[in-house]
Amino acid sequence: MLYDFSKPQRQSIKGIAIMFADTLQGLIRGFWAPLLLIIYRFDWSKMYFLIFGFLVLLIIIGVIAYLKYINFTYFLDEVKQEFVIQKGVVTKNKITIQLDKIQQVNINQSVVQKFVGVFSVDIDTAGSNKKEASIRAVDNEVALHLKNKLLSFEKSSEEKLEEKTTFEPEKPFLKISFITLLKVGITSNYGRSIALLIGFIGSLYGGFQDVVNSFEVDEEEVNGLVDQGLSYFSLSFFLIGVLTLVLLINLIRTVVKYYDYQMVIQRKALAITHGLFAKKNTLLRPSKVQITTFSQNFFQRKLTLFDLRLKQASSTDEAETEGKSSNDIEVPGCNPIEKEAILHMILDKIPTTKEVLEPNYRYLIKAIFLGIIVPCALFTGLGLFVFETLQLYFPFMTAYIFLVGIVVFFQFKNYRLLLSLDFITLKSNAWDVQHQLIEPFKIQGITTKQYFWHKRSDVVHLTFHTAAGDLSFKFANYSALKPWINYWLYEVERSNRNWM
Repeated sequence: MLYDFSKPQRQSIKGIAIMFADTLQGLIRGFWAPLLLIIYRFDWSKMYFLIFGFLVLLIIIGVIAYLKYINFTYFLDEVKQEFVIQKGVVTKNKITIQLDKIQQVNINQSVVQKFVGVFSVDIDTAGSNKKEASIRAVDNEVALHLKNKLLSFEKSSEEKLEEKTTFEPEKPFLKISFITLLKVGITSNYGRSIALLIGFIGSLYGGFQDVVNSFEVDEEEVNGLVDQGLSYFSLSFFLIGVLTLVLLINLIRTVVKYYDYQMVIQRKALAITHGLFAKKNTLLRPSKVQITTFSQNFFQRKLTLFDLRLKQASSTDEAETEGKSSNDIEVPGCNPIEKEAILHMILDKIPTTKEVLEPNYRYLIKAIFLGIIVPCALFTGLGLFVFETLQLYFPFMTAYIFLVGIVVFFQFKNYRLLLSLDFITLKSNAWDVQHQLIEPFKIQGITTKQYFWHKRSDVVHLTFHTAAGDLSFKFANYSALKPWINYWLYEVERSNRNWM
């Protein structure tokens, strides 16, 4: 069936339900704490007021959802090579996307969308760390045809003719089993799970404090209940519980996010699908990958597993500010053979190493000073002159020094710059040892920084600027780097290969 996207058209009629759910979800997310307190203090003898208010709220949300649906249109202007979206209930917005700026077109399906039977089309552009536009409710066939249409402008007329006359079957490239996901869930991303847990607890605490301050809840009574609850748990039981919770969160997150992970070769690109409840469909073109990263920790090494991350072009300033990496594509738990195949697919060849550069010993001194000396000095000073009760915990500093010393040692041992004519590889980290690969012709700029006290020791800080972010190598030998820097700059100037 042929689809004409040249005329403005609306989403599926089912989109009203999606917009209703989105509006209701946003309302609950923004006012969950006051709503809970209102329900808690509500006089249930006047139940009909609550029901009436709830029905009025649903009607208002329904009207807003319908207006969002009516006012949302999209079309493709092939003459100007633009994709245009018009939306807005009170304030009208018009989004115009140049087709040559489109980085990715993803077809996703959340739990609500799966229940309704629609898909969303998310458009990412180069120079943005978030989706540029999203069409929230279209049928599967419409989504697939729109995706192919938005990406078809990149093909030359010969390629289009070849596609019409020949058929290239989809080749199975990678499929990650459920057992592998379980292995990945218990062996990686501990830091991310801890941050997620801390963020969740922090958001709950912040919302609870706002409710306490806004509604004048008896704070002493609340604190008494909290202290009474904490008295039932010993420190050891609490630590075991936190570790168990972190592992459980990581395991569930990995399985839910990457369930049925498949990678298929499709028209010289990689079609990636995964997700248990929310399905994600991504088409990755190898030429658009800026930084290729693979990592492995001790447990993964025993299980012969690797985690891969493919970084595409993004707005580095926004990404650093907001901490987002929506353009990153993760490949969890591939074996060495699959890792080599993916690297060959992305980079056309397997990376080799011609020279290894080690950091100056000043890197180790700085890590020891900031990681051990400064924290211990501050803790000791607070214990001796401010909070005397901290002196009871002075013996634990020995364990802290030992553990941090091990981390610093392995971090220094693994910190290396691996160089060859075709690749630059930054090796780093103490636990999840990662290799970040970039090709010299994809470098946008090189910065060298040398403080005056480093000139005598011939030490320099090196930074590679790419469309996917910056890579830095600290305390490098400047004399050893000079020939390589000249070569990289020459490659950037003379190369005419397309990488966007």
